[in-house]
Amino acid sequence: MEIHGNVNEKLSEPGILKSVPSNSDLKVDCCFKRDSSQYLDLSNTFHEKTRDFANQFSHIYGTRLNLMREEIEKKARIKWGTDIQICRLAQLPDAGGARCIVIGTLFKQQELKPSILKEISEEFHLIPQPKRTNFVSDSDKLILEDELQRITLLSPLDINQVVTGIVCAVLGHEDKSGKFNVEDYCWAGVINDGPLNSSVPPISDRFIVFVSGLDLANNASLLNIQLLVDWLTGFLGDPQDQSKVAKCVRLVIAGNSFQSGLEQKKDAKVAKTASIDNSSDIKSVADFFDDILFQLLQFLDIDLMAGEFDPTNHILPQRPLHYCMFPKASNFENLNGVSNPYSCNIDGRIVTGSSGQPIDDIYRYSNLSDPIEVLKKTLEWGHLAPTAPDTLLCYPFIDKDPFIMTSCPDIYFAGNQEMFQTKLVDYDNGNGDIHKVRLISVPSFHRTSTCAVVNLTTLDCYPISFTVTSQ
Repeated sequence: MEIHGNVNEKLSEPGILKSVPSNSDLKVDCCFKRDSSQYLDLSNTFHEKTRDFANQFSHIYGTRLNLMREEIEKKARIKWGTDIQICRLAQLPDAGGARCIVIGTLFKQQELKPSILKEISEEFHLIPQPKRTNFVSDSDKLILEDELQRITLLSPLDINQVVTGIVCAVLGHEDKSGKFNVEDYCWAGVINDGPLNSSVPPISDRFIVFVSGLDLANNASLLNIQLLVDWLTGFLGDPQDQSKVAKCVRLVIAGNSFQSGLEQKKDAKVAKTASIDNSSDIKSVADFFDDILFQLLQFLDIDLMAGEFDPTNHILPQRPLHYCMFPKASNFENLNGVSNPYSCNIDGRIVTGSSGQPIDDIYRYSNLSDPIEVLKKTLEWGHLAPTAPDTLLCYPFIDKDPFIMTSCPDIYFAGNQEMFQTKLVDYDNGNGDIHKVRLISVPSFHRTSTCAVVNLTTLDCYPISFTVTSQ
């Protein structure tokens, strides 16, 4: 995979495309070879070979608690010492109101949360209910439950900063009313017996590019997408730009490539030259997407994730988009259809993330609205999708919870967000082991014409925009 350019002898000067033409007839044929990378897919846990939807969804909560209990007990002992007893909820009466630690799963009792039973009981009232995007209210209550019982929490923890499904340890005592007065709390964090991450970054600069929300069915102008393709393939920019692009070893397409919502485009706003005549025609969208992938795959490796509105299964984990939709692109071995969520190791860096559904669902059931803050909290909670299966659809697992974070990522991303944001944070597992994690909010390309670029060596991250101004 090579990027070629034909430039004059002033090759080292910046802004060569804007420079005065040289009088010399000397030409230099330059060639930038695309860097290679070591890749390992870590997403096996998200691939379920047999699916039985007759299972109850309650099993996943019991499995989640059992798998995270040992880790959160360690964190609780580190934080509060070994003198305080750890009790099950059934043992609280025997504690006699004494100070103790209780471990369980948080449940938010929310009056505004959608309920099919409520909808059935109110369907004949004929009173239209306003559409909501957030279901937080002042009447919300926080409950802790384990395998057998549950108890209401009187907690200093801000109820609007948490969601249902988080495994938590609380320090306090049971009062005479049967409620648990919380003094302090502790999260499980990433479950890992060894060091958080012993990865060794590459010596020379190498980059990963993240893009999401191409929304080919509703994109009124496809010029910004073609500019992205030309930049990635080395046909855009001067030799300095091409030399940097040659260091991009992988492109991650984080979902919603076909469509980013249920709304339909208006013909009046669609360019007449657009290749897609009807946003409901999945076949034409797939053909156009196949052409885009065909151009890109000749130059770099691609990880293709599904999104909420892409043609694959809707529940998490989402399976890869089927290769039959991409007859030309599927001929390339470097097309890698992956699950959503997705995790991999690229040149010693662990990359983990989703197409955005877990983050968006947390927005709806809390007052959290900053994607970087939500990513940081899910890292502290040690879970990629805590609201599944309560309000986020997922497969009814019995003996595992694939969304539990078992290794600390170097790069942690969420696709299809409103805008680009990023932050380098220090993750502490509680025993002094600090690991730096690059959090990335990958914006919807349809809305922002922006992708995110990450340096695998330094974890530096910056956006690149391909905005096209209409005259």
